[in-house]
Amino acid sequence: MKRRELIKILSAAPIAGGLIGSGIPFQSAFAEEAVMASAGRDLFKELGLKTFINASCVCTSLTASLMPPEVTQAIVKGAEEFVLLNDVLDKVGEKIAELCHAEAATVTAGCWSALVQGLAGVMTGMDRKKVMQLPNVEGMKSEVILQKSHANGYHQALTNTGAKLVIVETLEEAEAAINEKTAMLWFLNRGLSAGKLNYAQWLSLGKKHKVPTMIDIASDAHPVDNLWKFNDMGFDLVAISGGKAMRGPQSAGILMGKKDIIAAARLSAPPNSGICRGHKVNKEEILAMYVALERHIKMDHVKEWKSWEDAMAVIVNTVNNIKGVSQNVFIPEIANHTPTLHLSWDENLIKLSGKQLKDNLWNGNPGIEVMGGGTMGGKRDGIELSVWQLKPGQEKVIAQRLKEELLKASV
Repeated sequence: MKRRELIKILSAAPIAGGLIGSGIPFQSAFAEEAVMASAGRDLFKELGLKTFINASCVCTSLTASLMPPEVTQAIVKGAEEFVLLNDVLDKVGEKIAELCHAEAATVTAGCWSALVQGLAGVMTGMDRKKVMQLPNVEGMKSEVILQKSHANGYHQALTNTGAKLVIVETLEEAEAAINEKTAMLWFLNRGLSAGKLNYAQWLSLGKKHKVPTMIDIASDAHPVDNLWKFNDMGFDLVAISGGKAMRGPQSAGILMGKKDIIAAARLSAPPNSGICRGHKVNKEEILAMYVALERHIKMDHVKEWKSWEDAMAVIVNTVNNIKGVSQNVFIPEIANHTPTLHLSWDENLIKLSGKQLKDNLWNGNPGIEVMGGGTMGGKRDGIELSVWQLKPGQEKVIAQRLKEELLKASV
């Protein structure tokens, strides 16, 4: 679109025309930019970036999930006005807390940030001198107890505060580890079945010794009642990612829980100058996180689940009659609780490794990302895929590509 054509369009609009005729060049230029933006720019193509069909998961490397129109609109509208950062954090936090049965809540820079902010709040309380002291923990409770099976990498976020991690396995070990330096008991939800201590035992331990408990439910917005289940259960703090199942901004998350701890946690975060000063969440993301949460709670999850089952059926039925192929649809108990397909085959009938199939799908047009492609017990272990991040119709593309690759490798 040429500049002359833009000016003609803008002049025809009452508001834009008024601006142009008023001799206010800045505002007319701003309006012109808005029209240009509406035309759109394919930055992926412009920058030579590979886009793909996500039949895998919502992990960070895959840029999590796609934001729906309501969420992206919140970002656009949020960019149009100034607002005090503390004000928007206050108001959105109140709404989130109400929706999730918590005393208070705040939007953070992802779940990792929620872990750091939450623990910082526990360690410093409302003492601003301590806030500015971290990660120097002198004079503070600074030990965090967690189960060995929950130490899978994400627990390292807690060390950002300067805290020491104390690893235990049994209830007896946990009891013995608690002392005057114990700041918090941390629980990783996805590690529930791998640990020896369950929710009730962990919460009971915290209450008995008056030690705050925190749970990390990063990928667990399904089923939807998880959003308030752990607050109702009695955890003092709950941390969750915003850009996974809720389909909010990937760089946003939520910390919710006890009012006094949330208030203390915010002292370490922007616009303050504490240890989490770099964990900045802009007003657009804060608003979008609220909209994403609200949307997720209000949506028809029965209908959504049915759509996943229908999409999975398309894939299963397409490759079902290929000789040597085995399929198993299962639902992970925790973390990415959605229909997932494990696809394997007889290596004597289909000369293809899981990795080769995974690579072939990725290198196709369009590229398709799936999970698995490794080995188990020295044997080929096929691939796994999910459908919950697909756009309508992409299940048909995946089904056809799988069929092509499996038949091509068939003996």
